[in-house]
Amino acid sequence: MGAYVALMKPRIIELLLLTTVPVMFLAARAVPDLWLVVATVVGGTLSAGSANALNCVVDADIDQKMNRTKRRPLPRHQVTTDRALVFGLVLGVVSTLWLGFFVNWLSAGLALTANVFYVVGYTMLLKRRTSQNIVWGGAAGCFPAMIGWTAVTNELAWTPVVLFLIVFFWTPPHFWSLGMRYRDDYAAADVPMLPSVTTSRDVARQIVAYSWVMLATSLALWPVAGMGWFYPATAIGLGIVFLVEAYDLQSRARETEDLSIIKPMRLFHFSNAYLALLFVAAAVDPFIG
Repeated sequence: MGAYVALMKPRIIELLLLTTVPVMFLAARAVPDLWLVVATVVGGTLSAGSANALNCVVDADIDQKMNRTKRRPLPRHQVTTDRALVFGLVLGVVSTLWLGFFVNWLSAGLALTANVFYVVGYTMLLKRRTSQNIVWGGAAGCFPAMIGWTAVTNELAWTPVVLFLIVFFWTPPHFWSLGMRYRDDYAAADVPMLPSVTTSRDVARQIVAYSWVMLATSLALWPVAGMGWFYPATAIGLGIVFLVEAYDLQSRARETEDLSIIKPMRLFHFSNAYLALLFVAAAVDPFIG
């Protein structure tokens, strides 16, 4: 049982839910119906778990070569490939039906689209072919924000599009800082993740560029969603700290390729806190303003 849970990558699911539930509060401009929140969380967990399990199946050969992933269930032969494949497909079907019947079919369709895009678009088509894999493939991780909105409203609007873009521009700095830490792993597995195919200096330069766009996009939510003062104040504060960390990373990367000096995980860990706090601020703002 533990091996099947591990296939779902619970830590990644936690992060995805952090961009789903707060958006439900923002969409409702109040406390959303508890059952709707539970139904959305359950459906989102199953859908993300399906995508992650199928990702493990496709990437089983890579996972065996990387220190970061070699303890996953398939490299350790805790689950057979066939059973992992069936598990992922069943989760995908169940999650789509669950969201369709207990939330709405728009949310179910978005979740299914994210699942297919992550497995086919990112894992099968982009990951092994381009150093920009996470830029476009990371779009799959942006869908939970839209799902949180449509779960409440059953319609799309500009607000969830901006939320989608915030996560989209946040993903490269977040993942590339992690990729810098494990660049040797990606190189050994012949995966062209940007930090494994270019210098840390170049990666840090692109991280800074995306960080600026991310900050600008986060502030665009202010007028689009009709926020009060709390959200923009929080977005500016968090964005400044993010930029300071990004520029510090760039400064260290200019001088050396030694990861013990560059310390890319500092930015990675803060990026998790940044996204969580930003979305919580968006959820809280209607209650304050």
